[in-house]
Amino acid sequence: MFVAPDYMQPFAKKLYLSSPTMHGEELIYMKEAFDTNWMSTVGENIDRVEEQIAQKLGGYAVALSSGTAALHLAMKLGGIKPGDLVFSSDMTFSATTNPVVYEGARQVFIDTERDTWNMDPEALEQAFSIYPGVKAVVLANLYGTPGKLDELISIAHRHGAIVIEDAAESLGASYKGRQTGLLGDIGVISFNGNKIITGSAGGMLLTHTRAEADKARKWSTQSRENAPWYQHEELGYNYRMSNVIAGVVRGQLPYLEEHIAQKRAIYIRYKEGFKDLPVTMNPYDGQNSQPNFWLSCLLLQEEAMCPQVRSDTQALYTPQTGRSCPTEILEILARYNAEGRPLWKPMHLQPLYRMHPFVTARGNGRGQSNAYISGEMTDVGADLFARGLCLPSDNKMTTEQQDQVIEIVRACFR
Repeated sequence: MFVAPDYMQPFAKKLYLSSPTMHGEELIYMKEAFDTNWMSTVGENIDRVEEQIAQKLGGYAVALSSGTAALHLAMKLGGIKPGDLVFSSDMTFSATTNPVVYEGARQVFIDTERDTWNMDPEALEQAFSIYPGVKAVVLANLYGTPGKLDELISIAHRHGAIVIEDAAESLGASYKGRQTGLLGDIGVISFNGNKIITGSAGGMLLTHTRAEADKARKWSTQSRENAPWYQHEELGYNYRMSNVIAGVVRGQLPYLEEHIAQKRAIYIRYKEGFKDLPVTMNPYDGQNSQPNFWLSCLLLQEEAMCPQVRSDTQALYTPQTGRSCPTEILEILARYNAEGRPLWKPMHLQPLYRMHPFVTARGNGRGQSNAYISGEMTDVGADLFARGLCLPSDNKMTTEQQDQVIEIVRACFR
């Protein structure tokens, strides 16, 4: 239950979850696009950004209007057709899963493991035993943290499925010494406004071959054929990145490692500040991976939770001495002009996807609340969503501001 310190005042300027951090070089390349009149979806900025990303992550890069557009073209490159089966991470943002629907495929959501909050290899193995003939597995690296990628990719390939790595949140993170983004067969990153590197919008498709990159690039420009007129033999899309947005990304990229270091420091300060509370931070495999620490998250222990109920759009809680819940903490942060959010709501709980299959480490994840089923529920994603929240993680946040956030959270357990 929150007990307000008498001296504490709201932040004079809102403290955001994760807002863009601009440096000034972005304006140089934006102005270059303006001065050269390449205010279009072609130009020097696009070419250079593709080269820089390919050099850092390997393979070939195609600059697109968004990470969602990149995921859509990844489906097409993967040969996904209407009626095909696709396995997707359950604990993710809807942009990971919606492109599966764009291509008319059938989607099965795979539950989460507790070690990294990403797709569970045991659940994935279960899913292949229930649904043979799956064409693709879409893996997301939640909050910039790589999952158990070797296990997941090995399982998928053993069953004949391609792997699409959604690294929208994990640019700059590494797994066993390799950058995330193209550890599977096709990859995606995002430059959305709140990502660790932003273009205000934009994304990138990553491929292992030039032929795939060229195909995606063609699709992204309305599939125009090599002819004197507008000639079209297949369906295309208006998905190419703007040369102006590419200029913003080009000016941001040199600061990626600096942003990661700042985000890591925020995570460490939170972990130290909460070490004696009944909470844990979002976990990662420190032996095999290095996250980019895009968002710092908090998970309350079960015994520290006060009663909390949620509908699809509202939440209520009952304050209790010595206990709290995500709803209370987020409410109090907002009262002090700081932005937090619940953890991403799992896809199998979303109204849009409630009729889709969901698989846990035990098998079918639907209907586990039946009174005649013995044992504990294994819906890890739902449990994390109920007890977790994202903390203010803006890398422009000062240590003094973060100290106050820490004090606000601590005051919720009095």
